[in-house]
Amino acid sequence: MLRHRLIGEILVTHFHVSGLDIERGLLGQQKDGMRLGEWLIREKIQTGDRFLQEKDVLRALALQQGLVYQEHDIKPEDVDLSLLERVSINYAKQNKVLPLWFGEDGRILVAVSDPMAYWIMDDLAVRLGSQFLLVLMEAERILSLINRAYTRKSQTVDLANEGDGFSEEDVDDLVDNIDLSDEAPIIRWVNAIIFNAAKERASDIHIEPGEKEVGVRYRIDGILYETKHANKNYLNSIVARIKIMSGLDIAEKRLPQDGRIRRKIAGRDIDMRVATIPTARGERITIRLLDQSSILLGLADIGFYKEDLDKMEEIIVRPHGIILVTGPTGSGKTTTLYAGLNKINKPDLNILTIEDPVEYQLAGVSQVQVNPKIHLTFAAGLRSFLRHDPDVIMVGEIRDVETAEIAIQASLTGHLVLSTVHTNDSAGALTRLVDMGVEPFLVASSLIGILAQRLLRRLCPHCKEPYVPTREELSEMGVDPDRFFAGTADRHPVPANFRSPPVGHVFRHKGCPHCLNTGFQGRTGIYELLIMDDDLRAMSMKKIDANQIKRLAITKGMRTLRQDGARKVIAGITSFSEVMLVTTEDAS
Repeated sequence: MLRHRLIGEILVTHFHVSGLDIERGLLGQQKDGMRLGEWLIREKIQTGDRFLQEKDVLRALALQQGLVYQEHDIKPEDVDLSLLERVSINYAKQNKVLPLWFGEDGRILVAVSDPMAYWIMDDLAVRLGSQFLLVLMEAERILSLINRAYTRKSQTVDLANEGDGFSEEDVDDLVDNIDLSDEAPIIRWVNAIIFNAAKERASDIHIEPGEKEVGVRYRIDGILYETKHANKNYLNSIVARIKIMSGLDIAEKRLPQDGRIRRKIAGRDIDMRVATIPTARGERITIRLLDQSSILLGLADIGFYKEDLDKMEEIIVRPHGIILVTGPTGSGKTTTLYAGLNKINKPDLNILTIEDPVEYQLAGVSQVQVNPKIHLTFAAGLRSFLRHDPDVIMVGEIRDVETAEIAIQASLTGHLVLSTVHTNDSAGALTRLVDMGVEPFLVASSLIGILAQRLLRRLCPHCKEPYVPTREELSEMGVDPDRFFAGTADRHPVPANFRSPPVGHVFRHKGCPHCLNTGFQGRTGIYELLIMDDDLRAMSMKKIDANQIKRLAITKGMRTLRQDGARKVIAGITSFSEVMLVTTEDAS
């Protein structure tokens, strides 16, 4: 029967893991004292066109054990609160288990991430006092559900709304290696700030001293939102606590400082970059949150249209040349570069990166941090890389002619180079390099592709509402009104269960509790991919204006940023206003 098959056999048969990788895993798990699935995930073993993930291993275990893998997220209001009385929150988090509800047969359904931990199952039977049935979920999803379910149960008092001071009341139950037992209110308040930011998937926390209070704002999906505040009297204590966490000098209040914090929050590894700066009203702190799960994204996960995805995947595996990603700060360039590295990161390639800073650590990649104090610049690091037999080099940014010329030299001598520049569109990157002082013929001969990109907010799936756009709106977005109302306009592909607008309609934002009344939830990218060919190389060698290069690229099939955004509007992914906001320079 299927339940008696070995887990490795199931991974080969159903999840396209190679038999060789399973053999390596069996040896590696014994050596490292790990489960086979844990080892395969850690080593980034391929399954099809992506890395093996925890959900794949759980699906395989479900097949082997005759259990159910929970595909969809569970809402905290669906959890039977009476069952939470039988299991403490600390026990649930430590063992990554959560009783959910009573099934039709009277058995309790319990979410677990490790059905093979038999000692926990025996203990659960005693605690629950009833028979139970296991439902498999990833550890991160279980921890997230635990936090939300127990928060709902306890009707937590939010410490930040307790007036002028700090209350001794509990805040949101903090997780993992954030200390739950510490009663010091400053520590608990700072922990709550960090946990809530991670829960809301904020990218930045701003702690700002005002005249009478300390304000806190989160940047979520690129927009700043006010959240909490505290009495100004507590500013020094808050700053001192964060400095201690990030290894900074608490006595130094006159100079800016930079530090780092690493925490596991709701099962997610979060790196935090901390920056302090003295202001007229006291020290201000900005914390950048870097979710390590982001590095698992592939090119297929970040919003490419299939035609552009195919082109990008073709040039990323070329043995030499330069690929540039361009766009303003905060447009997702680093995420795209990491997604590209994930695509080509194999044991037979030597990949080196020089970054400022190293935001995410990639397995199998040698990453170097820029340090101007010791003269380790992009150019110096890149020059050194050439003596380390690289196959692929990633340079965080090309800022000057020296870095550009070394990158070009590397690409012309048999290396693939990935980097970024700051320009408004893809054609502008060509003229930007020439303006730096690089010879046009070197630019033309080394570049193989330029990707311009922007990030825009995705509409909240719970509250987006349809409306009929005007013909003027459609024309401004570069969409043929007649084709749109006939239902034949180009649209971005979406999953089968995705809610798309009716023919002749698009969606706009509204606002609901799911999206903090913003109307948006999450972000996606829009892209403009210019693939170099002989005609474009010939034109770029003549120092021709970037707009003329762009027009030629469009005649060869390139879609502009606004055109890519329009496809996502028609599909119901984002709104007309979002696309127009981030493509103001696009004259398509």
